[in-house]
Amino acid sequence: MLQKKFTPKRTVCRVTFKVPRDWAEQEVSVVGDFNDWDPEANKMEKKDGQWETLLRLKPNREYKFKYLLDGEDWQNDNDADDYTSNPFGTKDSVLKIGE
Repeated sequence: MLQKKFTPKRTVCRVTFKVPRDWAEQEVSVVGDFNDWDPEANKMEKKDGQWETLLRLKPNREYKFKYLLDGEDWQNDNDADDYTSNPFGTKDSVLKIGE
């Protein structure tokens, strides 16, 4: 699940990434072109029965991303704005942030 909220001057969009708690036993990372696909950069925390993290991203862009579950299982976001093919023969989630 994705929630987008712009700062008052609309120079940054706060995006909350959430996935159900039962998707992973030990850890979840949101990994994408906004963090050079680094699984250590944005680990999610267990909060209110789900995994969650907040990122501040620039508007007027599209970002490709996936969730890495327990260090081995890649999953897309069920609420992504779109999906696109990747070089591995699967799809990546796409997050579109407007103005």
